[in-house]
Amino acid sequence: MSQIEVQIMGQGYALACPDGSEERLQVAVSNVDVAMCKIRDAGKIKARERIAVLAAINIAFDSSSVDNSASPARDADNNSSTQANAMLESLLKRLDEALAVDGQLL
Repeated sequence: MSQIEVQIMGQGYALACPDGSEERLQVAVSNVDVAMCKIRDAGKIKARERIAVLAAINIAFDSSSVDNSASPARDADNNSSTQANAMLESLLKRLDEALAVDGQLL
């Protein structure tokens, strides 16, 4: 297990990462950063915790929309969907842990 330093909305976080998954985690962090920055830049929400929760919900919703729109042939292979959900849950857990420094999400 390695540790990588990332930036989300200009704030640094140290995240644990399974060996060999650093690039995948960087992509996930980038997606979270983009989602959070879009919400922040809309100007209606200022609290980092609320922005994080809304970004997580948006990412989860987008992920479930992709899963639901899959073709019937792809639906037969639920393993990839299960893996995606597990990855999403893991990322959300890491986000919660990283934001614990700033305070509770809700």
